[in-house]
Amino acid sequence: MNEFRNGDLVFDVRDEGPEGGDLVILLHGFPETKASWNRVVPLLTAAGYRVLAPDQRGYSPRARPQGRRAYVADNLVADVLALADAAEADRFHVVGHDWGGAVAWYAAMWEPQRLKTLTSLATPHPKAFSRSLLTSTQLLRSLYFLAFQLPALPERMLTSDFGRRRFRTALTRSGLPEEAVDSYLVALSGKDAMTAVLNWYRAAALTPPRRQTAVSVPTLYVYGTKDIALGPKAADRTREYVNGPYRYERLDSSHWLPEEEPDAVARLVLEHVGS
Repeated sequence: MNEFRNGDLVFDVRDEGPEGGDLVILLHGFPETKASWNRVVPLLTAAGYRVLAPDQRGYSPRARPQGRRAYVADNLVADVLALADAAEADRFHVVGHDWGGAVAWYAAMWEPQRLKTLTSLATPHPKAFSRSLLTSTQLLRSLYFLAFQLPALPERMLTSDFGRRRFRTALTRSGLPEEAVDSYLVALSGKDAMTAVLNWYRAAALTPPRRQTAVSVPTLYVYGTKDIALGPKAADRTREYVNGPYRYERLDSSHWLPEEEPDAVARLVLEHVGS
């Protein structure tokens, strides 16, 4: 399929691999698109898996509802389930990076009967993240998160010529390859697109902490030791919030694991989903 629907929203999706293969859904983060998985997908399909990589809510041009409440975690998880339903898959493997990792965690918390395995790249369990804010350097690393809460100003900055140059420099210095940066910034060049993806940050506080529960789904968590956005404290504490089988791997890499370490990511995912 090239697209799927959830209600009135239409999402673009990459669909590769044998139709009857075990399903793996790949969820990108900010400011990525499904192109972040370009070097991972062939390695998974070569192993016999069917892979679906969508442009998520706000990133797909026909799936940009207005208002931050449209981007609460419940809706983001519902999009993933709608994709699995469109593929006629009762159960599936989910792999998420950055914000896609957060969606994967919530799917495992709230819909464990639908998931075969969970893999999160870079993103710790949400409760491990929140509990690390005041006990580590995480709050300083997350100041941009607070800045994104401001109305209108962040998107004006990020879509201006000056702001785009600063944003591009920040992304490349954090380890994201230049060609990927250019691709993602083109996809988010319009103010409506930037507002939509920033609404993920603005909606984050609308998920009550009491709904951040431990997961029982078999879990692989992969952390890059050079990650400037997410610190090691939350990464190390994530184990406390997984009741099922758990594997924790650290790579000598930046935050951008799918782009920087596609071979290692694919190897770890294949070991996990095949175990």
